[in-house]
Parts: sequence; C-alpha cells; structure tokens
Amino acid sequence: MSEPHLRLRGVHRHYGKDETLVRVLEAADLEVMSGELVAIVAPSGAGKSTLLHLSGLLERPQAGEIEITGTPTFSLSERGRTLLRRTTIGYVYQFHHLLPEFSALENVSMPQLIAGKAQGDANKRSQELLDLLGVGNRATHRPAELSGGEQQRIAIARALVNDPQLVLADEPTGNLDPDLSLEIMNLFREINARGTTVIVATHDRELIRRVGRRSVTLDHGRIVEVA
Repeated sequence: MSEPHLRLRGVHRHYGKDETLVRVLEAADLEVMSGELVAIVAPSGAGKSTLLHLSGLLERPQAGEIEITGTPTFSLSERGRTLLRRTTIGYVYQFHHLLPEFSALENVSMPQLIAGKAQGDANKRSQELLDLLGVGNRATHRPAELSGGEQQRIAIARALVNDPQLVLADEPTGNLDPDLSLEIMNLFREINARGTTVIVATHDRELIRRVGRRSVTLDHGRIVEVA
C-alpha cells in the first residue's frame, strides 16, 4: 500500500500579533501519497506559498506536525531539517532564482556539488536532465541569454538533480504565457509519471483542469479537497 510522502496534521501558522495577527493555516490537515500529483489551487494571498514553505521545511509551524516520508519534523534541529530537505525535497519557485554569473549546466550542478558529488559526475547528471527537459543545447548559456520558459525548465532540472522523492512548485507558471504555462505543467505531469510525487501551487484553475489531477484549496486556513 502506498505511504504518504507528505502529511500535515493540525498545522497552525500565523504572522503578527494582536490587531495585526493574520491566521494563514488553522488546524490544517493534508496527506499526499507516494506518486501523486496534487495541485493547491487558490487565489493570491490565500496561503499557498506558506503551505509550500512549511511542507518544504523552509518555515516551521506554530503547532501541529509535518511528516516527510514518515519522518516527523516539528522537533528536528535546523541541521536535521536541512539534511532531510536536501535529500528528499526539490523546490521550484515562481521566479527561477538561477545564479546569473553561472551557466545553465553550472546552476544545475551546484546542488550536487554541495551534496558532495564529484564535478564530472555532477556535470554528467546535469546534462542528462537538461536534455530530458529539452534545453540540453542551452547548457553553456547564462540566464540572461535564455527565455523565460528555458529558465524555468533549468530551474526544474535543478530541483530534480538530487533525485528528490517530493517536488514542490510554487506558482511555477506565474510569469509565463498560457502556452508556456501548459508546457511547464505537462512537464510536471511527465515528472510525476516517472514516479516522483509532485505538489504544484497555482491560482490558475483552468490550467489544472486541463492537466487533470487531484486538487485542494485553502478555505479560512483549512485545506479542502476540490470536487
């Protein structure tokens, strides 16, 4: 039987205090099983990024538990959280965050080098992923020489390069036109079909309808399934 790659139980996250208190998540629960593709569909400001930051161990909740591949994380040290994130999770942001002074290949290789992989092995793996995502011929180009769609493909390659079990994508098509947006979403569907669990946050309900996978939304701090 499939096991959850991500489980949130009674998660609370708020910002500010007193009259400025903003309650983003209130006793939020979610299970994402191994091999699922799940869309978090909600308007801007609803808390999608917060939910992904918590799920990606980039933030801590005030209360509740977040389990990654069965590992409870609330009481983990910062080092423990970093190691779990580095070995288990790939993150794709709305803005590609590629380092401008490095080539596409170097940007993708960097997480592998940080993890201790040899330069030659890292470059080989990076080129394979760039080829898979259709930008292998752009490996020596710097971000300023690439289109928005190419930059996002390279950011996806960077997220995949250490073979994460779980990929989190925060509005990955937010800066792209509709055709490119559908291309990128289809890439996530292909990545998911290869066995990787994928969670994508978006405000574009039509895009998710066309991709056709499980969707959830945020309603007053709770996570609710979309029929």
